[in-house]
Amino acid sequence: MTIVTAGAGATRAGLTVSSVWVIEGDPPIVKAIVNPLTELWDAIESDGRFVVHVCDWSHRDLADVFAGLRPSPGGPFASTDVGNSEYGPVIDALPDRVYCEVAAMATEGHTGIVSGEVASVTVSDLADPLIHFRGRYRRID
Repeated sequence: MTIVTAGAGATRAGLTVSSVWVIEGDPPIVKAIVNPLTELWDAIESDGRFVVHVCDWSHRDLADVFAGLRPSPGGPFASTDVGNSEYGPVIDALPDRVYCEVAAMATEGHTGIVSGEVASVTVSDLADPLIHFRGRYRRID
C-alpha cells in the first residue's frame, strides 16, 4: 500500500493508492491508478509533482485515514506529522518515498493513470510492507 501526496498549503492532497508499479528504465517511471475526480488528481495536475510513500504493517490506520475509511477531524493530514518538499507533502512516519515529476496523466474509462519520472528515492530497512489483497490487509509470510 502507498499514500500518494501532492500540492502545498490549502491545495495539498493525499490518497491511499494500492495500484502502483515501477518500470525500470532511464529514467525509471512510477505509475499509479488515481481517480480523476479526486483532489489528489487535481493537485498532481496543477503542481506536476507528487510523492509516493510506502506503508508498512504498522501504518494500517493511517492508510485507512487517507483512504477515507477512518475519520480524521481536520482532514487526513491532521492525523499525522507532515513536512514539506518541492514534490509535495511528506508524511514523517513513512520514510520510504519516491519523489516524482509528472510525465503523463491519462484516463481510461473511469480510471486515471498518473505516470511520473522518478527524481529521487529514500528507503529505510522496511521489512513488513502493508499489502492489500482480496479486500483486506495481509502480511508477507
